[in-house]
Amino acid sequence: MKGIILAGGSGTRLYPLTKSVSKQLQSIYDKPMIYYPLSVLMLAGIQDILIITTPYDQKSFQKQLGTGEDFGITLHYAIQEEPKGLAQAFTIGEEFIGDDACAMVLGDNIFYGNGFVEMLQNAKRNAEEGKATNFGYEVHDPNRFGIMELDENKNILSVEEKPLHPKSNFAITGLYFYPSGVSQKAHLVKPSPRGELEITTLNDFYLQENNLKAELLGGGFSWFDAGTFESKLEAENFIYSVQKNRGKVIACLEQIAFDKGWIDLESLRKSAELMKKNSYGQYLQKVVEKNLIKK
Repeated sequence: MKGIILAGGSGTRLYPLTKSVSKQLQSIYDKPMIYYPLSVLMLAGIQDILIITTPYDQKSFQKQLGTGEDFGITLHYAIQEEPKGLAQAFTIGEEFIGDDACAMVLGDNIFYGNGFVEMLQNAKRNAEEGKATNFGYEVHDPNRFGIMELDENKNILSVEEKPLHPKSNFAITGLYFYPSGVSQKAHLVKPSPRGELEITTLNDFYLQENNLKAELLGGGFSWFDAGTFESKLEAENFIYSVQKNRGKVIACLEQIAFDKGWIDLESLRKSAELMKKNSYGQYLQKVVEKNLIKK
């Protein structure tokens, strides 16, 4: 299965911060924002990942993440010349995806909660069986989001973009799993009145085929769309608080890679040594020492 992170766009909601640096390379507490969506794909067991950026920002992403070797994955890069909607990611990435199923996560989305890995595995299995999956999160202001209407078996009955009269309070988050053939469907999406290739239209294709499922992020789960000053600050405070209280780093890519057997202990030690002067590197060193004891 392939993975895509859509990290394009001009980030104007975060001006002046993003006039020179992509928002996905801005920090969310102790790591770049891009680490969080990247960790989602890694937790799903996906190692072949395409990062879609603006022409201006691509070199910065490559400098930050390289080939993915440090994380036991393979990173590819593509350019979105101008933002024309989320569904465009699957036409840009058509050659990369090939005949595989594909997951896409938006570069400014942050997810955290118990049972998340199981949900990712369910979505991955759905995609391999020919069904698409959207992740839903209950919100108090559903008219600001794309909304999913559900039946009792988590089948999606309808999807609406920012409806005036929402049929549910479940917002569609920026995490999507699709079966083989998603790029061909994306080519059928026509521009909306605002000139974009809407992901809602792509989802509706699967809905009409009765092939659209939902995974619901329930109570105790946190989801952030960190594309505004307020949500970015909320996300940073949340990450800081959880890491301080639990003593565990969220979206620690090196640890995820090590736990999955994608990198060895020596690679983990080298990463820890490189960052030994900060809390992130010191946490990695604790992971190294813990596993040395096990040996």
